[in-house]
Amino acid sequence: MKINLANIKKAKKLLNKNECIAIPTETVYGLAGNAYSNNACKKIYELKKRPKKNPLIVHYYNYKNLEKDCYFNQDFMKLYKKFCPGPITFVLDLKKKSKISKIVTNNKNTLAVRFPKHPVTRNLLKQLKFPLAAPSANLSTKVSAVNSTDVREDFGKKIKYILEGGCSSIGVESTIIDLRKKPKVLRLGGLEISAIQKLLKKRLTI
Repeated sequence: MKINLANIKKAKKLLNKNECIAIPTETVYGLAGNAYSNNACKKIYELKKRPKKNPLIVHYYNYKNLEKDCYFNQDFMKLYKKFCPGPITFVLDLKKKSKISKIVTNNKNTLAVRFPKHPVTRNLLKQLKFPLAAPSANLSTKVSAVNSTDVREDFGKKIKYILEGGCSSIGVESTIIDLRKKPKVLRLGGLEISAIQKLLKKRLTI
């Protein structure tokens, strides 16, 4: 896929001003904002009409960027090496010194993180000085958006910008796995559970 650098520049400019934009990922489109900014994260909840108690998934370029926010373990590194970037989200313990907005985590000391595979969003993340909080780009009661038309239908002019990335190749949300103690699947999604079990050589509770 050809990456339009002017579009990425525009997206970056808006995100730096704590605006929310829609971004393409391989699973579904995301409604993204600076995960370190209370203002940006508040806007995400308001736009989506999302219940405050639902924490947001935060998107990173790679695990090195995540080191200042979360603790890892062996299971995380195994899964990261095999499946990332890709359709898997990890729930990890948050570091005390992390700058992640409390709005993202609903004041919890855990964080859900993901490394999206879409080349457009990877290019954007690589250029930003912060990770992106990004739940799916749809109203909370509606089906997840898999292209820019879907996003427009839900938000119209309310959303500042949609970063074009074609149609999401997977079209369902990421698989969420809690890795803090015994690995536990919290949401079924774009990555087969059997592949995770095989790699970790562990039975997963779902």
